[in-house]
Amino acid sequence: MKPRIDLISIVTNNFPEMLRFYRDVLGFLVKTNTDGYVEFESEGVRFAITTNSVMKNATGHASFDEKKGGQAFELAFPVASPHEVDSAYAHLIQKGATPIKAPENMPWNQRTAFIADPDGNTHEIFSEL
Repeated sequence: MKPRIDLISIVTNNFPEMLRFYRDVLGFLVKTNTDGYVEFESEGVRFAITTNSVMKNATGHASFDEKKGGQAFELAFPVASPHEVDSAYAHLIQKGATPIKAPENMPWNQRTAFIADPDGNTHEIFSEL
């Protein structure tokens, strides 16, 4: 096997809210939408949301019955300029994203802001300085 990621799926019990967030707030277009699974149009890596029950049925693994908590993953969204970090952050907050940290110049030479999805996963908007 070649170590390469082709698909990132968010597994959630909060499917309707997560679908609304990634579609309506972040602006991902829906490519496939079946019962409990949605795949979005995305350049590069495929991106999807699915329910715990769909994953349990697919895998037969009982771990999908367990309630999980805490930060499960982070997505980082690049934008073209430091100014666009500020405007994208304001726009996403206005559309319903949860603000985590306002745009700031970071020591790693990026302007970065943080928002959260309905499950509480924190995501980053960034641009090189």
